[in-house]
Amino acid sequence: MDRIVYDRMAAHDSTHWWYRARRDILADYLTRFGGLPERARILEIGCGTGHNLPMLAGFGEVEAIEIDPAARRIASERLGKPVGASPLPALPDVPRGVYDLVAVLDVVEHIEDDVAALKAMATLLKPGGKILIAVPAHQWMWSAHDVVNHHHRRYSKKTLVGAIARAGLKPTRLSYFNTLLFPLAAAARVMGRLTGRDDSDDSPPPPAINRLFETIFRWERHMVGRVPMAPGVSLVTLAVPA
Repeated sequence: MDRIVYDRMAAHDSTHWWYRARRDILADYLTRFGGLPERARILEIGCGTGHNLPMLAGFGEVEAIEIDPAARRIASERLGKPVGASPLPALPDVPRGVYDLVAVLDVVEHIEDDVAALKAMATLLKPGGKILIAVPAHQWMWSAHDVVNHHHRRYSKKTLVGAIARAGLKPTRLSYFNTLLFPLAAAARVMGRLTGRDDSDDSPPPPAINRLFETIFRWERHMVGRVPMAPGVSLVTLAVPA
């Protein structure tokens, strides 16, 4: 990712509506469907500034990997121990067969060979382990945001299921999310193209709008994985060995 993406993440991951509501949605999703044992061993790959680590720590003992040095320093401070730097898909020096959960939250789209990355993650799992995957949806929504984040792709349900299957895994509880605000996001992408003002700035909106968006997005925690969701900005699933 461009340096500015990590800088914005560090500045806004505690206040931006998207980060805050998404953490609550993923925590609820894991609570309902994760089936994790007590004292689960958890690895987040591509943890960025570590903003998800406190949420994941509610489910067990957390370790993390982040290849960007500046973001890794922030994440290590948040985690209270060193964060590793092993890159995907090789994941050198990461122990195999020991994790109950591997979390890759808006990470797989950054990897050129997503199937190889998913195969490597599968080797990290204990029997019964799962991979929590969140990715951006809809290739037609490609924008400057994807460019500065160094994305290789956005996913449809079909392409995500295909990548997971080729890695020897199967998806469970596959769902769109960020659905309620999807019309606004889609309109913004279309207008950006039409006006030539495709902007990568993802700083928070004014406080009142930020609170409103957070409330709307967070409400989806009651639905994701439980009822069929209309198309949304993102996809989430728990992948397990086939």
